[in-house]
Amino acid sequence: MERSEPGYEVEFKLLRVDSQIIVPRVLSADSFQLKSANAKTFAEKAGAIAAINANYFDEKGRPLAYLKTADKEINRVISKHRLYTGVFGVAESGPFVTHRDEFEPGQASAALQSGPLLLHHSAPVEIMSGPGRYARRSIIGTDKERRVLIGVTDGVIGGLSFAELQELFTQPKWQLNAVELLNLDGGGSAQLYVKSGKFEEWLPGTAEVPVAIGFFYRKN
Repeated sequence: MERSEPGYEVEFKLLRVDSQIIVPRVLSADSFQLKSANAKTFAEKAGAIAAINANYFDEKGRPLAYLKTADKEINRVISKHRLYTGVFGVAESGPFVTHRDEFEPGQASAALQSGPLLLHHSAPVEIMSGPGRYARRSIIGTDKERRVLIGVTDGVIGGLSFAELQELFTQPKWQLNAVELLNLDGGGSAQLYVKSGKFEEWLPGTAEVPVAIGFFYRKN
């Protein structure tokens, strides 16, 4: 994409996966005896075909807001902070994104809280602060076919605003048909790694992260 004012190009790398074939898992670095790692390391250690950075963390590298992996509930409290308005989770019915007020921890085998939630039931969600600020972003969402969408803006300079992401995933001309869309930790944390067959794509961030979302071929 090219922005005229200020003038520069923005690359947004997007991966769309069929949840009937590929399943996501919430990965914690401490499961691999690490404090933090990059997305490529997460994928290689877990045996995933793709990995993207997940929720926010503090200056000591501790993940913030609600967090549950398949092994344990790491943070049990659902944060009411105005930023953390969305949850990504995995349930028996498949992966989902929802508003934190509609989330029930007992219904998910794994989940993480992040934000802001950008789309809910196909409609843009009002952003409390900074909707027009450009930054490096990472997102996860679901579309009308219940496929999972993940994406990261490529490059250190520039980026996308929350308002632009809302438009990108709702306007028919882009054919993304997103129903739910959640902003993950952006800036230096935003990173995406994909390797399947001979195809490999690595969008590194400038910081390692304590939690990632990995994607795996479903076992028969």
